[in-house]
Amino acid sequence: MQYLLMIYSNENRMKDATPEEMGAFMGAYRSFTEGIIADGNYVGGEALQPTSTATCVSVNAGKTITTDGPFIETKEQLGGYYLVEAKDLDEAIEIAAKIPSAAFGTIEVRPIMDYTKMG
Repeated sequence: MQYLLMIYSNENRMKDATPEEMGAFMGAYRSFTEGIIADGNYVGGEALQPTSTATCVSVNAGKTITTDGPFIETKEQLGGYYLVEAKDLDEAIEIAAKIPSAAFGTIEVRPIMDYTKMG
């Protein structure tokens, strides 16, 4: 079964990081990603640009409305995601707990809808 692991943290946390701290952080992500690829869990994943680059889109009475920035302001922002294959929720949670940002943020684990199994 596939699970989306959404990485939420304060995007300003790394703003003042030294090059050494940033290098260690990115190295931890590289190691994590290499590990889930080797284990056969990796389906995909990407980091997201900061929320300041976001555009929200809605349609009201047939008119498209756009708004700059995230939909809501929160202390943690969606910064990236992994799409993984796991045998069950327990395994998906084990994988999510290894994501480096889990140490100071939140990883939301959500199963992917499988429409082929719906009647």
